[in-house]
Amino acid sequence: MAAPTPAPAFAGMTLGDQLARHARTVPGAVALRMDGADHTYRELDDRVDRLAGALRARGVAPGDRVAVMTFNGPETVEAFFACARLGAVCVPINFRLHADEVAYQLSDSGALLAVVEAALAATFAQAWKRTPTVRHCLVVGEGDEATGSMERYEDALRDAPATAPGVAVDLQAPAFIMYTSGTTGRPKGAVLTHYNLLVQTMSRIAHFGLPADCRCWLINTPLFHIGGLAALLSSILLGARTVLTRSGRFDPVETLDLLERERVGYVFLVPAQWQAIVDVPGIQGRDLSALRIISWGAAPATKALLHRMIETFPGARLLSVFGQTESSAVSTVLLGEDALRKIGSVGTPLLNTEVRIVDEHMDDVPCGEVGEIVYRGPSIMSGYWNKPAETAAAFTGGWFHSGDLVRQDEDGYIYVVDRLKDMIISGGENIYSAEVEEAVAAHPKVAEVAVVGMPHERWGETPLAVVVPAAASDPPTAEEMERWCKSRLASYKVPRHLAVVAELPRNVSGKVRKNELRESARSLAGDR
Repeated sequence: MAAPTPAPAFAGMTLGDQLARHARTVPGAVALRMDGADHTYRELDDRVDRLAGALRARGVAPGDRVAVMTFNGPETVEAFFACARLGAVCVPINFRLHADEVAYQLSDSGALLAVVEAALAATFAQAWKRTPTVRHCLVVGEGDEATGSMERYEDALRDAPATAPGVAVDLQAPAFIMYTSGTTGRPKGAVLTHYNLLVQTMSRIAHFGLPADCRCWLINTPLFHIGGLAALLSSILLGARTVLTRSGRFDPVETLDLLERERVGYVFLVPAQWQAIVDVPGIQGRDLSALRIISWGAAPATKALLHRMIETFPGARLLSVFGQTESSAVSTVLLGEDALRKIGSVGTPLLNTEVRIVDEHMDDVPCGEVGEIVYRGPSIMSGYWNKPAETAAAFTGGWFHSGDLVRQDEDGYIYVVDRLKDMIISGGENIYSAEVEEAVAAHPKVAEVAVVGMPHERWGETPLAVVVPAAASDPPTAEEMERWCKSRLASYKVPRHLAVVAELPRNVSGKVRKNELRESARSLAGDR
């Protein structure tokens, strides 16, 4: 008997294949719902084929980059999957960016074509002037978008054939370039392959323990963010119904209405949003029996909030997720049964993700000691786009270096201590800014805080606490804060300086720009 012919490298279920599978098996099932409008799997698949054809007609070939700068909507999903089906690389762009930031990402990625929301067309047009690689722009929605050579998205689809492009896409081929938030310097483009995202998606589904009746996913997170993308891919892979919400707003009552009306089975929200949800009057009378998984991340949840969530959603499983863009979303998971027992922990590694906690020499640190968490596994990005030096540095020793400082307890549960770049070294002692921030934030006069190191002639650095007061008319004094922190922290960790500001500087993803605070530390502290 002749030996079987080896399967080609692309003989797998790429992202585009997953959608086509459901269009064949459950064509009439609702794939997307937004503002009451339904889009079945067959309809979505047909429009993805048309868009892939429109992209190809405009010169987009496998490996070419397509920028997507839109609000949450069906067109965003169509663009993601059309790129996947064509073998192009999708580059989601944060719609909150300024024109020069957009121009940088367009130029850095070498995008050939862009899909842009009509309301964002003016900002994009400014960026387009500085990025000659972009040859075409398709504008989604109605509005004042008729500038230059921009085309209407719907016109492009109407004129394109509804036939699959027939491109064989390798599972190891890049699917997305996701730009990191860039709290220090320019953002880097993490290259995520079809394989990265498929393994991440299947690992999430298995690790989360999703029940068979979890058939509706509510996505409140922007789709340009890895969290939103990961949730979308999970829902589509399962053939579930995805309910999308409009970008840039959150209303707890409206969200609660959606959870009840749509019989949502899975939803991710940050702790502040969950707090607003459980505080809605009359929530105990709502029918939320369809909820199976309620998830949170990006910040820790208090014991009081967790108790409220458990009481309010008795039929749902709680879980917390932790990760970053470079790991295709989730790296560790804290399952519901451990949420209270291991409060403050980010859990244990996701399936198919291996972790170590190491020192600066890549040696494992003892249990309970602080080190950097490094990762290895099929969900980890292939590298940073066009940045070989940064990629090599990120994978020193063959493991991806997260930049997160953590400790692990005797049961294997991981606790985040700080970002490596945010650690303060004072007189040879390591000070973790997150620990100091937790102490300062507990003061009743403090609404927000960021702690950074400021130069000191004798000690090298000393902590500076930059606070937003709870009441502008009654900010905390340096003496009050020193007394408060001395009762909670070792003396060398107590902030030696206090600055009161109206707001903390943040990037477009909402992360505090600590580099700006460090640069202006002396002026903030009054140069004392």
